[in-house]
Amino acid sequence: MANISAADVAKLRKMTGAGMMDCKKALVEAEGNFERAKELIREKGLAIANKRADREASEGAVIAKTINNNTIGVMIALNCETDFVAKNDDFVALANTILEAAADKLPTSIEELKALEINGQTIGDLVIERSGLTGEKMEIANYEKLEAAQVAAYIHMGNKLATLVGLNKVVDPQIGMNIAMQVAAMNPAAVDKDFVSQEVIDKELEIGREQARLEGKAEELLDKIAQGKLQKFFKENTLLNQEFVQEGKISVRDYLKKQETGLTVVDFKRYGLSN
Repeated sequence: MANISAADVAKLRKMTGAGMMDCKKALVEAEGNFERAKELIREKGLAIANKRADREASEGAVIAKTINNNTIGVMIALNCETDFVAKNDDFVALANTILEAAADKLPTSIEELKALEINGQTIGDLVIERSGLTGEKMEIANYEKLEAAQVAAYIHMGNKLATLVGLNKVVDPQIGMNIAMQVAAMNPAAVDKDFVSQEVIDKELEIGREQARLEGKAEELLDKIAQGKLQKFFKENTLLNQEFVQEGKISVRDYLKKQETGLTVVDFKRYGLSN
């Protein structure tokens, strides 16, 4: 049996982020071979990931940040099974490590993000390893990137939800933060009515006609009533037309106009653990 020192265990822990006992067991089984020990830790994670593949990973951390003088925003969601693991410092640290890698390399998809390497390991492997250490299913559930003249990032308390908002002009950062909080609170479906898909519009019109029909309205009035309900849908569910929650009585569009002529939102991203 190889003589495994405390320094060897500490070295493997630094390389993998695995617990001390897991590192010691892996080194003993690998007879002191660090590469084999790393592979054993990864294999343990794969086995647990495969075993728990059908489990629901509905807890985790959703975090976001801006870079490049607030012109680019990135957001990631690292999911796990329980709130206990989600609040663990090592889990949160892994989520932040992934976010930093995303901010540095700006991948175009989750698959590209998972393929990025950190200290010789892919992010995908790091997540698998962490799954093996906690015994829970883990996955990168979401990745978003947003570019604009100015981007604001907001993380709701407890890392349960995050948003990115892109503005068309550079203004006081608090303005963008206010809109990012609006997106978090009101969960709009689109920036403006012109951004709503025809499929959604058709569905809302059909719902409006059916509601009116069930209320006993005359058939010739159904289309007009449905159009009225559609306009209400736009007001309640498109960001620029929503009531600005911090002031009330004015829309988000009017709030932005008050801050700067021509100021508007070009895009937003929102992700919460309940999504």
